[in-house]
Amino acid sequence: MLLEPYLAYLANEKGLSPLTCENYARDIKVLQELAGSNDLHTLKIAHIRRFVAALHGKGLGGKSIARMLSSWRGFFQFLIHRHGYASNPCIGMKAPKSPKTLPQALSADQASQLVEIESEDLLSLRDRAIFELFYSSGLRLAELVNLDVTGLDMSDATVTVTGKGNKTRIVPVGSKAITALREWLEMRKQIVKPDEKAIFLNNRGTRLTPRAVQYRIKVWALRQGVAGNVHPHTLRHSFATHVLQSSGDLRAVQEMLGHANISTTQVYTHLDFQHLAKVYDQAHPRARKK
Repeated sequence: MLLEPYLAYLANEKGLSPLTCENYARDIKVLQELAGSNDLHTLKIAHIRRFVAALHGKGLGGKSIARMLSSWRGFFQFLIHRHGYASNPCIGMKAPKSPKTLPQALSADQASQLVEIESEDLLSLRDRAIFELFYSSGLRLAELVNLDVTGLDMSDATVTVTGKGNKTRIVPVGSKAITALREWLEMRKQIVKPDEKAIFLNNRGTRLTPRAVQYRIKVWALRQGVAGNVHPHTLRHSFATHVLQSSGDLRAVQEMLGHANISTTQVYTHLDFQHLAKVYDQAHPRARKK
C-alpha cells in the first residue's frame, strides 16, 4: 500500500505533526474512494476534475476542497519521486471559490468566562491551565499537546513551541496563564509517569491527546455558559483578534501566531468593523463631529 510509506515520509522526513499526518491520511483515503477500481497511476486531470465536482456537489466548501487537492498533489509528487509515477494529475487544478468566512472569536468577556474555572480538582486545574495558555499565547492545538515541560520558561514568561513546517517560535505567556500553569504543574507531580515530558497529561499520567482537549473545551463551554461552537481554535482566534484590536500591530500578531505569510493574519483585520469604525471616528480629524 502506498499510503503508509507516504505518511512515514511526512512524519520522519518532513517533520509534520501526528495530527497533520492524520489529516493527510483522511484526504488521501477520499481520493482512493473516489478513484474506485481505477489505479492511481492511470488518473488524469479529467478524473480529478470529476472528483472535485462530486465533492462540491455533496456540499464540501472551496476551502476544504483546496486543502484536499493540496494533499493529493503532495501525494502524487511523492509517488513520482519514489515510485516512478509519470505525472501529477492535480497540477493546475483549482478548487471552486467559496465566500470568505471570518474566524469565530469570543468577546473578551466570553473568553474570561470560559477560562476562569473555579473548581480546584486535578482535571479542572489542568483544563484552566490549557485554556489560559491557548488564550494567552494563541497556540495551535497540535502545538499545545506536543508541548514538553522544557518548553516552558516561567522566569521569562515565555513558551517555545514547534509549529507548522517544524518551525520553532517563542511566544509570551500572560501572568494569569503563568499562575494557572504553576498550579497545574504542582498537581501534575501526583500523576506523571516516569520519564513523561508532556506538560499536559491525562488521568493516567501520559500525554493528553488532541481529541481529549477538543472534548474538554466543549464540556467547559457548556458548564461556563459560553454559547456557540467553541473549540481550541476559537481561543486562538480570540487571542489574535483581541491583541490586534488593542495594539494594531499586525506583524507582531503574525509572529506570535506563527503564520508564514502576512496574508493569513490579515483576515483578522476584517473582524469587528464597528470597533475599527469607532477608532476611526475618534482619531481622524475629518471624521470628528463638530
